[in-house]
Amino acid sequence: MKKHWSFALSTLISASLFLSACGGSEPAASTSSNSNSANEESKHLVIGATAGPYGDMVKNAIAPILEKKGYTVETKEFNDYVQPNLALASGDLDANLFQNEIYLKRFAEDKKLDLIPLIKIPTAPMGLYSNKFKSIEEITEGATAAVPNDPTNIARGLQTLEATGLITIKAEADPIKISEKDIAENKKNLKITPVEAAQLPRALDGQDISLIPGNFALAAKMDLTSALILEQMPEHYINLVAIKTADQDKQFVKDLKEAIESPEFEEIADEKFPGFFKPEWMKNRQK
Repeated sequence: MKKHWSFALSTLISASLFLSACGGSEPAASTSSNSNSANEESKHLVIGATAGPYGDMVKNAIAPILEKKGYTVETKEFNDYVQPNLALASGDLDANLFQNEIYLKRFAEDKKLDLIPLIKIPTAPMGLYSNKFKSIEEITEGATAAVPNDPTNIARGLQTLEATGLITIKAEADPIKISEKDIAENKKNLKITPVEAAQLPRALDGQDISLIPGNFALAAKMDLTSALILEQMPEHYINLVAIKTADQDKQFVKDLKEAIESPEFEEIADEKFPGFFKPEWMKNRQK
């Protein structure tokens, strides 16, 4: 088995309900002092993203393309998964980038917000990492395995583990709700320990293997391509750009989508975000 291979599976957000974290912390300082959302005629855009790779994606891959179209782009970074959608709905942002479609739909319904997806973007996948083993085949009987303890990410983690052949999951299990009780066979009697997702990189020192969501791996300065296996992300877990429904026909939205669909964006993403899983529209373009 090669070190890096992906697989097809049925799993924000790094996150929590769907991104492996959530909270109500205040947003971090933005890259500009101007925090007003662009109106229909404005060429100044405010795009929100979580601090880290997705904030970097806005600044390094999206903003330069939009600037060639005459826009000025302010990147406002957040440290949680609640404020970006509230800020978008209130008009403080023109778009945000941090979540998948399941999380967006649930959040918008719960908070009664009129938000919709615009386009999916390359996303950091979960990976199986080890400081002890160099391949899946080396994993020994009774090895210790840390997995995320939140509902969505443990489902993703166990499906990733199943792809290695080390466990099997009950056929009738709901792919989004898989937990330890859905393990049908633990072929090497792995000692599975649920751990808070943000602590999984640190847990790697005390565990034989650890299943780490991509955003937390990157936050810990880990190389995604060093994983023994990276998940083959289903479309509903791939992150997206969200906008207000009322803005969907505005020119800045059309220009934003066009920027992300451009070959230039993909080239920058390939260079600066190695190991990120591409959405179907981008993969289909390569065929």
